[in-house]
Amino acid sequence: MDDSPKLPHKYGRIDKDYAMALATRPPEDDGPIYMVNLMKYHEVAQYSDDAGIEKPITGREADDRYNPASILAKIGATIVFVGDVVNNHVGSEDWDRIAVVRYATRKSFIDMQTRKDFGEKHVHKAAGMQRTIIVCCRPQDLSLDTRGRPKTDDNRLVAMVVRQTPNRDAAFGQLPGATNLAAEGTIIGDGRKWDTVQFVPVASDDEAELLAASIPGTADGDTYVMTVRASMDSITQG
Repeated sequence: MDDSPKLPHKYGRIDKDYAMALATRPPEDDGPIYMVNLMKYHEVAQYSDDAGIEKPITGREADDRYNPASILAKIGATIVFVGDVVNNHVGSEDWDRIAVVRYATRKSFIDMQTRKDFGEKHVHKAAGMQRTIIVCCRPQDLSLDTRGRPKTDDNRLVAMVVRQTPNRDAAFGQLPGATNLAAEGTIIGDGRKWDTVQFVPVASDDEAELLAASIPGTADGDTYVMTVRASMDSITQG
């Protein structure tokens, strides 16, 4: 695999070894993979001078222009969760938006990067995104693999926990009622490899704060806990 990214960007480092593993997974061992996207936007999108953008727009607006839903549909991928971050409880790096996409196969995620139509849209993501982490996961509850696209008017609060941990089972056991995802790799980020992603429905941001305080062993640098207002959610509801 070429060491230079085909889609120029400055929002994170690619784990090339894991990218190779995704691209070369034997078909008989491949299957659905969940790409959990943590996103932080530029205040003003960083387009090149020749991008043809008539006026400055925000990083969030640029990401809205990037929206690859039509391309995802073409390759059999499904957006299963989208939400705006209401509050960052643990972790000094704050996040703006969360999205989870279920790809039919690992290879389809890699193949998407070489599509012309995706490259044309990716210009907006590269301009809008300050930094991102993409954690590649499998669910503890395999029934998630057959859930369809969620409604787009959920407007529900969810606490999200992302951790580095040597004991996934213990982490999963600490949050009864959570939807648990086990990380297989971190395809884009800052070099840290994340192990678990968990989603817990909450009634309020205060409840999420109490949940964050109840989790033992969380530390800045190895844990994120945030409240997310989900507009689409088939992760925590069937």
